[in-house]
Amino acid sequence: MDTFFRLGCLLTAGAAVLVPALSTPANSATLCVNPAGAGGCYASIQSAVNHASANDVINVARGIYKEGVVIGIPLSLNGAGGGGSTIDAAGHPNGVLIDGFNHPGLSNVTVKGFTVENALFEGILAVSANNVIISNNQVINNDTSPGLNFTGELTGCPGQPAYETDETGDCGGAIHLIGTSNSTVSGNTIAGNADGLLLSDETAVSQNNLVTQNTVVDNPKECGIVLASHPPVGAAPPNLPAHHGVIGNTIQFNLSQGNGVQVGGSGVGLFSDGAGPGTVANNTIQYNILVGNGLGGIALHTHVGPAFGAPADNMSNNKMIGNYIAGNLADLDDTATPGSVGINLNSGGGGSPINGTVITGNIISDEDVDVAINTPAPVALHQNSLLGRKIGVANVCMFDHATICTGSIDATNNYWGCPGGPGAPGCTSINPAYSQNITFTPFLTQPPPF
Repeated sequence: MDTFFRLGCLLTAGAAVLVPALSTPANSATLCVNPAGAGGCYASIQSAVNHASANDVINVARGIYKEGVVIGIPLSLNGAGGGGSTIDAAGHPNGVLIDGFNHPGLSNVTVKGFTVENALFEGILAVSANNVIISNNQVINNDTSPGLNFTGELTGCPGQPAYETDETGDCGGAIHLIGTSNSTVSGNTIAGNADGLLLSDETAVSQNNLVTQNTVVDNPKECGIVLASHPPVGAAPPNLPAHHGVIGNTIQFNLSQGNGVQVGGSGVGLFSDGAGPGTVANNTIQYNILVGNGLGGIALHTHVGPAFGAPADNMSNNKMIGNYIAGNLADLDDTATPGSVGINLNSGGGGSPINGTVITGNIISDEDVDVAINTPAPVALHQNSLLGRKIGVANVCMFDHATICTGSIDATNNYWGCPGGPGAPGCTSINPAYSQNITFTPFLTQPPPF
């Protein structure tokens, strides 16, 4: 409980500094929307957007607006907050679409203070855009397209645009950034969707985005927060080209809880889909609370590589720092773990080496395996508190039936739950069945000072 309080304080302390300040250009106008269209205001949000000029501000009064909104110019769209301004997108693909795909160069769009619900696919979708701010919204009960089911195929959401590839099972989730950069998603409540928040790369690189202080809970069919590399728009099998990449994003101070419990989805996932060489690199996952999810607290999966005679994915230099992880479920299939897992760093059967991962300062408890690793590369983890009281660190390469098991694991200078170290009474242990190439001494005799 003390850990939750510490992280809660960090969440509160960070609120004043993490979200960029907003400014309104001197030549902008302010438009208004209310359900009656009274007082010189528009009766629909889309009407106001259609009549707006670049950099205008649109203030939307309390009420229910049954529509889907498409934005193609820089503007600020402000709801009343507190659940007062509701976009009910029933029958529409999205509640809000920030469309830089059909409006190249789109930047400087803000969407804040709305409840967005009932869309067939994403509640809020930003495509090929820059400097987008999505903040303080409630994005709930979207992904209503019938028959949502994860199949592993590249298509499966009829009616989605062609630039959305590899979208079965979640159809984009609640909030989705595609090929979007230098943007902030902050302070949103995301619940009751197929999955929570997705960053992907179908149209361009998704890079330098900040995802912070969001509450992502009870999205049962996929993960809470996902960084996923998907095939480029227009690509077709069997010769799928290299993906654009999900690079240099920061995921911090979020709560991800109770996601993916129906089919197996992690608190935070970093994935390449196996359909051509993907890139999910140089991202930072820090100071999040990741509890009760269906596929581990943090899961990093690569599914292709030299073992299949394919180019390797690039899943390098990702950082997992200072997260609280507890009570998640097991990873399955080609990235399997022998029980519930806190962090799973896994090359699957393809053997793409995962290089340069930083795992430090995390507190992991109530798991069968605190950290599971399968990759033909050196991995180091230090200064973590491994409190699961079962297996602290496991080399699961052979458990996964991988054919390339040449990696080494430096698990020195971690705290294993008691001063005696791995295997001491009351401590987390190293299981001999999963101990290949693990170095764990010296160990810490007290928790790291974080």
